[in-house]
Amino acid sequence: MDLFNSALGKNITFVRPAYFIISGFIGIPNAMYYYIFLFFVYIISVVGNTVVMTVIYLDHNLWTPKYIVVFNLAFADLFGTTALVPKVLDLFLFNNNRISYSDCLTFFFFCYVALTMQVLNLIALSYDRLIAIIFPLHYQVRVTHRFMFSLIASFWLFAIAVCLMAAGLLTRLSFCKSSVVVNSYFCDHRPLYLQACNDITPSRVFALFLFVILLWLPLSFILGTYVCIVIALTRVATAQERLKALKTCTAHISLVAIYFIPILISATMQNIHPNDRIINHSLTYVFPPMLNPIVYVLQTQEIKTSLRKLLKITKQSKITVSKVLIR
Repeated sequence: MDLFNSALGKNITFVRPAYFIISGFIGIPNAMYYYIFLFFVYIISVVGNTVVMTVIYLDHNLWTPKYIVVFNLAFADLFGTTALVPKVLDLFLFNNNRISYSDCLTFFFFCYVALTMQVLNLIALSYDRLIAIIFPLHYQVRVTHRFMFSLIASFWLFAIAVCLMAAGLLTRLSFCKSSVVVNSYFCDHRPLYLQACNDITPSRVFALFLFVILLWLPLSFILGTYVCIVIALTRVATAQERLKALKTCTAHISLVAIYFIPILISATMQNIHPNDRIINHSLTYVFPPMLNPIVYVLQTQEIKTSLRKLLKITKQSKITVSKVLIR
């Protein structure tokens, strides 16, 4: 802490601009079409995640530890896209790309909490699959409702804590310009602290910490769980049993690929135009919340069965109501 204080400087005056200017998609040709695309992606994300949450809530057969995490993932996706897309459309669709200092930090906080929860949910799902396949006889004991609720609660506390720390470090930055341009489509962490004119070392170090703790460690843990799963499956007697076990992982593997591959591509693409980077970065944020519910509806037999059952009940209810009204 003393090191941070010395790096931040003592007895200094922090200059905070009245507003930030989000550069966003202003320099991108035909950006209007991209806004329309974002709007439809948002609608699909809202509908899809709401459907998944509703199906899990209404079907008591899905009140299992695994689907508690799936429900939480759908909620985090819905929360994240709602925190981001409407504000982005408001900033650029109506030529209002100025955002106040406090609103910018709030915008940053909610977006990063949602991103953090998305990756932490993938960790919980990978642990669930690890225990279910390697220790099936101990699954009911190790992965209980209480354990999963406690794990999710701890994840939310962790996400809120690290994002508050990041926001707190941003408040320790001084901005010397009267109008500060943020080279991103929202109040992103790195473009924000790079505009400061005092020592940005604490924010830079914390950004590296976030990159490791929210990308490389989760990815390493998830890959490690699947290495253990593959090793365990090599000891299974029949190929049919191996295939059956792997099918229970297909939805989770798809979610991991949807989340991590675009981020890794974005991180490794260094020599690209800033506009292309902004579009690529925005797609890595909005695509997973849109695709996650589609993956679970199409690849998870339990949700497909529950959805069919609920639609059948709804259809029968409408028929019954119609008959009553006719009589």
